Amino acid sequence: MTDSTDNGGSGGLTHFDATGAAVMVDVSAKDVTERVAIAEARVRMAPETLAVVRRGDARKGDVIGIARLAGIMGAKRTADLIPLCHPLPLQSVTVDIEPDDALPGLTIRATARVTARTGVEMEALTAASVASLTVYDMLKAIDRGMTIEAVRLIEKRGGRSGHWTAPSLIPEP
Repeated sequence: MTDSTDNGGSGGLTHFDATGAAVMVDVSAKDVTERVAIAEARVRMAPETLAVVRRGDARKGDVIGIARLAGIMGAKRTADLIPLCHPLPLQSVTVDIEPDDALPGLTIRATARVTARTGVEMEALTAASVASLTVYDMLKAIDRGMTIEAVRLIEKRGGRSGHWTAPSLIPEP
């Protein structure tokens, strides 16, 4: 018998048993609570490419709208993409995509919500990642030099480990 119980955020690896074999964490003893995760990604592109997005002139269509939909669809398929990730009955997924002249590019922020025994960090990260990949796919004909950057968890709430917020990527003055 293998022990795959969650360690409640104590820092140990939870997806391996005592022999080192990969296992799905047993979350049956955890409380069902509301859980929220927010993830972010950035797609850096040439200023001319960002102008195409702003004007809505991309040959493949509405870049922001389609990327938003792809991110939501990706979050719903997370357990199919990430081994050992629990399938979750998502209650809400939102994907906000904002043009950012300072990058230049797009900042993507995905929020996932669930009431369950395990968190939704992977769903939020998957949503931000898939939305970013969709932006790249839709614009690669005009800008193959785009980069997908800073895919990261921004915040998580709920569950045994409570509330966590990532430090800013922008250094304090």
